[in-house]
Amino acid sequence: MMQRTLQRYLRRDAQYYPVLTLTGPRQSGKTTLAKETFPDHEYVSLEELDLRAFAVEDPRGFLQRYRNAVIIDEIQRVPNLFSYIQTKVDAHPTPGQFVLTGSQNFLLMESVSQSLAGRTAVLHLLPFERAELEGRIRNEELTNDTLFNNASSSLEPWETLFRGYYPRIHDQAIPPEIWLEDYIRTYIERDVRTLINVGDLASFERFLSLAAGRTGQILNYTSLANDCGISLDTAKRWLSLLITSFIVFLLPPHYRNFNKRIIKSPKLYFFDTGLACRLLGVKSAEQARTHPQRGALFENLVVSECFKAYTHQRQQPPLYYWRDQTGHEIDLIIEEGSHLYAVEIKSGQTVSPAMFDTLRWWSTHTGNPPESTTLVYGGDQNSSRAGIRVRTWSSV
Repeated sequence: MMQRTLQRYLRRDAQYYPVLTLTGPRQSGKTTLAKETFPDHEYVSLEELDLRAFAVEDPRGFLQRYRNAVIIDEIQRVPNLFSYIQTKVDAHPTPGQFVLTGSQNFLLMESVSQSLAGRTAVLHLLPFERAELEGRIRNEELTNDTLFNNASSSLEPWETLFRGYYPRIHDQAIPPEIWLEDYIRTYIERDVRTLINVGDLASFERFLSLAAGRTGQILNYTSLANDCGISLDTAKRWLSLLITSFIVFLLPPHYRNFNKRIIKSPKLYFFDTGLACRLLGVKSAEQARTHPQRGALFENLVVSECFKAYTHQRQQPPLYYWRDQTGHEIDLIIEEGSHLYAVEIKSGQTVSPAMFDTLRWWSTHTGNPPESTTLVYGGDQNSSRAGIRVRTWSSV
């Protein structure tokens, strides 16, 4: 198994909580990580119909079978189990005795909040970080300085962007165009039918593709609904499903007003750029490199890497964007206490003077020094220009 940053936090939290809840998108490696981290735990999957029926019909008897520590996979399949687990850990609060995993975050977290609040640590495992792919994990605490301080990479940015970060693509060398297509089919046919009442799955698939076409853009529900031919309420409900399924995430705007009217809608990103490419019909890394949305896809690559880095260190990502109504925009704002760090993201491989215009404007109008700004670009050389840090895509 490739080393995962989250593993040390699983081990740490197992010393304090009787229950660990590990959630994340399907196929992000949750089961593998749980088994690798807790090899002495028994393992049971509620995907198995007979075991699921047993857990539904006789939850006390089901839990009685596992007198020692146990990993229960796809726990959201039997929501009633949470109450019985609560009773058991209240009577015997031994740390680390239950490890629960699940992919349907809405059902899982609803049950956790009702029954296991204060009794469980909740950890989110997302697809690989780039450093994890190369056999490295972050050991230092994340700050603006350490976030963009990764070692140089042997990976090519557009091939990495096209392949994405789901473990099975890398572990088993499955071509991404094959695996991701099956992933989409399985997600739509299984999770979508389970979580919401979608009468027309073709419309939902079109909605998913339209969302990919808006990656890196400010979210406009009305436009998305109109283009898909659905109601505004339906668009909001379907996007909520994509968020709770760990398909997309929203980057909120930073609300500090520097004497300008600011945009207050979030921006939309995919957790995995390979999945976004597949939904856009991108068939190769070279096509991604020349695609009309290459800039948005590259921005998605950098922002999602930052988001994963914080999430895998058990931190709420302090990430935002900033834009005013005159058109000035900072792609990424990192907030550390009272300090704001601005990041501009450019897909070009050659650093040009124009790439610094927005960062210079930001420094002038906010009073933040150039040293608090970073340009991330598609090249392979780190440097500094007039105090502004220049970092490669692989430094994240």
